[in-house]
Amino acid sequence: MIEPLLSVKDLSVAFRQGERDTLAVNRISFDVMRGETVALVGESGSGKSVSALSILKLLPYPSAHHPSGQILFNGEDLLAKDENGMRDVRGDDITMVFQEPMTSLNPLHTIERQIGEILTLHRGLSDRQARVRTLELLNLVGLRDAESRLSAYPHQLSGGQRQRVMIAMALANEPDLLIADEPTTALDVTVQAQILALLADLKQRLGMAMLFITHDLGIVRKVADRVCVMSKGEIVEQGTVAEVFGNPQHAYTKKLLAAEPKGRANPVPADAPTVVEAGPIKVWFPIKRGFFRRTVGHVKAVDGVSIRVRKGETVGVVGESGSGKTTLGLAIMRLVSAQGPIVFLGKPLNGLGSRDLRPIRKNMQVVFQDPYGSLSPRMSVAEIVGEGLLVQNKNLSYTAQREIVARALADVGLDPATMDRYPHEFSGGQRQRIAIARAIVLEPQFIMLDEPTSALDMSVQAQIVDLLRDLQKRRDLAYMFISHDLKVVRALANHVIVMQNGKVVEEGAAETIFTAPQTDYTRALFAAAFNLEATGAKTVRD
Repeated sequence: MIEPLLSVKDLSVAFRQGERDTLAVNRISFDVMRGETVALVGESGSGKSVSALSILKLLPYPSAHHPSGQILFNGEDLLAKDENGMRDVRGDDITMVFQEPMTSLNPLHTIERQIGEILTLHRGLSDRQARVRTLELLNLVGLRDAESRLSAYPHQLSGGQRQRVMIAMALANEPDLLIADEPTTALDVTVQAQILALLADLKQRLGMAMLFITHDLGIVRKVADRVCVMSKGEIVEQGTVAEVFGNPQHAYTKKLLAAEPKGRANPVPADAPTVVEAGPIKVWFPIKRGFFRRTVGHVKAVDGVSIRVRKGETVGVVGESGSGKTTLGLAIMRLVSAQGPIVFLGKPLNGLGSRDLRPIRKNMQVVFQDPYGSLSPRMSVAEIVGEGLLVQNKNLSYTAQREIVARALADVGLDPATMDRYPHEFSGGQRQRIAIARAIVLEPQFIMLDEPTSALDMSVQAQIVDLLRDLQKRRDLAYMFISHDLKVVRALANHVIVMQNGKVVEEGAAETIFTAPQTDYTRALFAAAFNLEATGAKTVRD
């Protein structure tokens, strides 16, 4: 009988707070064979990442502990190893690619130093040898102009490029097992497809096994041999991908498979008034070089883009990272400097100072991508949602403010009784509802939604889409919806703008764009998102 490379047996994980233990993982068991890809799937809080971090003993011990279980790697119990023993395993035999490369990479170190450190520690390579090997790895993971990237810092790379660097670091010592924890969640569909293809190719070439953690079942279909479905700290179903997807047995698995944004955009009357009209907009960032920091060129983030959003309408803006989507939105909101006319509710915004803009901002609000980073951890929900009320109406009483906040929370499906709690006490989906409540509390007419569902589970995405559509219908809101998730855009948008390199490559009614895309770039985006064959579509790289 062939022994598994990794065997997790009866593993439990608990977190201790004072005298109380909270069980996060409850007696799970699964194996990973050599050269095999096993997917751990489930919603946030199901115990996927905690289980994976246990393998490398990266949890905050001793508050985290294991009431039961073994983690056998090549027959050795990793839980019995001390810290020195685990250092030999981490980065050499088992490596990990984390979900968010921006927070996983050290912002103070260059790419060369971060990859070279692993090679120096585990292989004892000299600086010169480490540099040569680092270049090999960056070329292996398909990073363009690898040599010029050696001196770059993480913030100078796109999301896809940073994830490639993370994969290069993970592969530096040719591990036997790669743990990939949501490695494509925050990436564009085309970059996501490239990263998945890259991982599959590297796995085959290097003969390594992979434990792939995700909440996206579409990805599991592409990469995994077997799948374990987790819910509330337990594995409720496991088997081959064909078995689990073709004939799911557990109700939770059926619910996951059925969870994706459904429905279509609310209809807009032909005579609906225009809320926002802008363009052609230009946002160029100067490139400065030399001792005197002379401008030698420009990064054309937005280059002559026009947009119009009517009352009750959703305009979807799609494209890869770096295409200019968010910069366009920030320009319209007057949060970055831009050239070109911007007219809001018939009033030109160009030339207005911050004091003149303040009363106008009541009618234009933003919901940001990351519900973790956009809410202050030091403020209660009541303070977060009510902050705009105090700015716009300094005479508002405390009681009146709390009543308005309570209505806004109820509107987004949250219990108003929770308003004195803090963001860390809520799930990701609940935090995004708080962010939406903050946007609607002033009863605006226009909301810019910047990737509001990208960090959420599929079932939570579907709930947020339904919520946004319902709020729009009840309040006649105009949305500018920025996203790389085309399934979400299809469920919400009336009109779609496709951007690439700061320019519009295609634009039109949503149904027309989705059923008959005209450009190779749009077809490539849709092929990556919907698993279609894009006839004649060019390869899109980050």
